[in-house]
Amino acid sequence: MDDHKAHARRRPHLLKRTAAGLLSAAALGALTALPAHASDDPVVGGNCAGASSWVTVCRQEPGTGSGQGHTASGGKGSGKSLPETCAVERLDPQPPASDPIWKGHKPGNGAIYARICLSQALGAAAGTVTPPQIFWAATAPAVNVDPEQLAREAVDRMLLTGPSIASPRAAGKYIVGMPMWMWVNQTPTTYGPNTASAGLAGVTVTATAEVSKIVWKLGDGASATCNGPGTPYAASFGKQESPTCGHTYTRTSASQPDSKYAVSATATWTVDWQVAGGGGQTGQFTEVRQTNVQVALGELQVVR
Repeated sequence: MDDHKAHARRRPHLLKRTAAGLLSAAALGALTALPAHASDDPVVGGNCAGASSWVTVCRQEPGTGSGQGHTASGGKGSGKSLPETCAVERLDPQPPASDPIWKGHKPGNGAIYARICLSQALGAAAGTVTPPQIFWAATAPAVNVDPEQLAREAVDRMLLTGPSIASPRAAGKYIVGMPMWMWVNQTPTTYGPNTASAGLAGVTVTATAEVSKIVWKLGDGASATCNGPGTPYAASFGKQESPTCGHTYTRTSASQPDSKYAVSATATWTVDWQVAGGGGQTGQFTEVRQTNVQVALGELQVVR
């Protein structure tokens, strides 16, 4: 498992655990506080542009990788900036009145708060500690939680991948003119359904993801859209075409690089989310994941 996946699995616990470690009383004196303003009330989610300087930090969604990988997409194209999940909490215990972090204010006249974001928690787990921002505020900062962003954090925990292609196989032998049956294995991470939850500031969102369609590009200029996993082939079907997802090649792959067609299967995951106890607030977005395979097509050899 690579570092990205390992970090994604630990995200829900890292934020709270790392914040507690970074906000120890011994570390408070070494932290540099920035002045707080009314316009800096923390906002989690929403539009990155012009958002609160205390809480919202834009992050770039990952791009498409080669081979079996994925492209994160919010349904409006990949590579867009999204606000990062952050939390703001009142320090407990509060720093002593002599601490310069009070900026002339007295305990009881407002309080000292800390802001820490998910990237800081993940960085701390990797050995790179970035101190949280510590600031005074007259009243508890409001936290406006974007439920869709929490749903996306829940999806990150699912570790969704591209389709697990059962057919066509890279090691398979396929013949021009013979119907090819295409189907995928169904697991929680490759097809769904897959369910996970994420919470912040008292808001919990549960998301369920499942593949709604797979678009196959066959390498010969043709493509096929399949609205299900496909039907597994059995010898008893003979030369029948697949009733759900198939393709028939009309020429060999001899002229292709490595004498194989470059085949891709791109899955669209539909994600439905719901806020627990939030008046039934729901939403939906899509994620895209892709898997590639090389397929050789030959001609039937007739022995005389």
